[in-house]
Amino acid sequence: MTAMTLRASAAAALAAVVVVLVTGGQAAAAPVPQPQTATAENRAAAHEAAAAPDTLATLSRFFAREGKVSVAAAQPRVEDGVTPVSYLSPDFVAGKAGAPVARLEFLASAAVSSDGQKAALWTAKTGAGWQVVNIATGDDEFRYARLGAEKLPGGTVFREPQIDAWYVARGDRVLPLDEDAARAVGDRGTTLAGYRARVTGLYGDKLPGSAYAEGGRAGGFAEGSSGPEAGSGGVPVAVGAGAGALALGAGGAVVLLRRRRALGA
Repeated sequence: MTAMTLRASAAAALAAVVVVLVTGGQAAAAPVPQPQTATAENRAAAHEAAAAPDTLATLSRFFAREGKVSVAAAQPRVEDGVTPVSYLSPDFVAGKAGAPVARLEFLASAAVSSDGQKAALWTAKTGAGWQVVNIATGDDEFRYARLGAEKLPGGTVFREPQIDAWYVARGDRVLPLDEDAARAVGDRGTTLAGYRARVTGLYGDKLPGSAYAEGGRAGGFAEGSSGPEAGSGGVPVAVGAGAGALALGAGGAVVLLRRRRALGA
């Protein structure tokens, strides 16, 4: 397992998803591409899935997983509003003309327990509609969205999952939002062309269809380590099927989603 994998707070992009529902449902029959934009209709459907009674019941178990609060006392609530979450785009890495630096991977809803624990509900479009596909501890998705809007208004906030780095991009500028990103591009950021050169050099030979991906090393995991995991106290998490090499696209591998580093991932 590579160091980059160990540093990732969630190791699979959800651009094409086969879902194991956190509520215990069956996997969808086929991967479903995510929409390019988070429309009002998509946001409403994602929030409805996040606030569903079954999801709240799963959240109660999630927040109670380490004994900080009991299942009965957790009383989770899902806050209003849905945050689009984008990841580094494989088309951008491949140098395709006009490709944006990032693409929408899922919609995130913030959940809070009675004792103040926070979690992000990842909601993606599946063959059965919009469904919760993962629960992650903390509030990274929302915190970096706010920080990006402050640092570069109107920009696109996105994550480079291979090194767990968050950025905001607008026009010709790519600015870091966390320490991992600052180590990658410097405190003052870089140009869009400079960032493309960096990620193409790092990941260009690991895209879907490459020898790296065909060799079963997609996502930075050895083939034997892929598969579903009860990521938090026995609460099933999503398995992203078709997440490509280093979470960069569709390549046919099943990649394990891991918890954030704060929980020892």
